[in-house]
Amino acid sequence: MDKKYWIVGLLMVVVVFFLFDGPQILSLENIRENRDALLEFTGRHYLSMLLLCGIGYIVSTAFSLPGGTVLSLLLGFLFGRWVGTFLIVISATLGAAAVFWLARYLLADWAQKRLQQSALSQKLLNGFDEDAFNYLLFLRLVPLFPFWLVNLAPAFTSVSMRTYLITTFIGIAPGSFIFANLGQSLGSIDSLDQLFSWQTLLALSLLGGLSLVPVLSKRSQPK
Repeated sequence: MDKKYWIVGLLMVVVVFFLFDGPQILSLENIRENRDALLEFTGRHYLSMLLLCGIGYIVSTAFSLPGGTVLSLLLGFLFGRWVGTFLIVISATLGAAAVFWLARYLLADWAQKRLQQSALSQKLLNGFDEDAFNYLLFLRLVPLFPFWLVNLAPAFTSVSMRTYLITTFIGIAPGSFIFANLGQSLGSIDSLDQLFSWQTLLALSLLGGLSLVPVLSKRSQPK
């Protein structure tokens, strides 16, 4: 299919999302108000909701649409911590793979210009020269950079799709479990700020630090 048709299709997805008030639908307040109805509907149509939520999460990740955090909580709320975690990890990995493919093969010029406009993006790109696997794993484990940026940047490096998928799958698993677990108590969460406690961020930072050990050991070895 011609590239222009792909681009038009992508734009239509974004337009439809905002046209039907997607940010409001995926707001924490809206989900909390309709929590009982959502649980009842999911109980009656479990597999359909599982598929629908999975596709929705993939699309949300692929197009960097707002509401990803709330959607993660929703999956934990509807399906529990274990099924919710699995669904988040699989869907987010597939969505990230779509971003990688789109950036590398379809929207390369546009995406590259977007990255060049940010000094943060350039610092991110430079880190892949040392040890792409461990560096990308660190970026996935530690939420220091926006998720969309970590999805996009590797497409303009020598990182392979295989490395990208493995590090994404492993790296987002701890955070996904945290969100799915918190989702089970969605009714007691008043603000998204409550999710990012210093204890949670510290735990993820320690995990990310472990992934950088091989990189640091290489630097310390005599040449």
